[in-house]
Amino acid sequence: MVKIERLYTIPLRKEFNKVPNYRKTRKAVIAIRNFMKKHMKCENIKIGSHLNLELWKHGRKNPPPRIKVKAIKDTEKIKDKEIEIVRVELPNIPIEKIKADKKQKLEDKVETKSKEEAQKVVLESEKKEVLEKGTTEKERKVLQESQSKPEDITKHKKTATKQAQKKLREQKMIPGER
Repeated sequence: MVKIERLYTIPLRKEFNKVPNYRKTRKAVIAIRNFMKKHMKCENIKIGSHLNLELWKHGRKNPPPRIKVKAIKDTEKIKDKEIEIVRVELPNIPIEKIKADKKQKLEDKVETKSKEEAQKVVLESEKKEVLEKGTTEKERKVLQESQSKPEDITKHKKTATKQAQKKLREQKMIPGER
């Protein structure tokens, strides 16, 4: 689809005078969305950060009576679907899409988090193995009971964790308090 770019002067006073003082700027934002839906014939409206700051500059009780905006209608591919989106911003501010670099960074963050979680699981399993090897029969029973019965966890939790920490310190898995 062809990219459509238009300039509008949106009258806001008629709309925000219909609501109480403390809702005027919020109503102005809603009026901009409705105006864009009507004139650009699209349901997905994205208001730019500079336009938002301009509306809220004098607080929630005193928005500007009219505002000039630049609207760009474009298609964007989201999850294998092409969706029409209208981006609205002040006329002198360039409208930027979310770049592929930012998307890549977000994906990398998700991957690193999953890697960290996997490492934590591996460390916990190693700690359990160490505990099982270096514990006495009484300690094993306490650990098994705390794992099998959730209501008894509170009784044995303190003793089991203290004993586990002591064993790990002896084997230098956790830095010890001396």
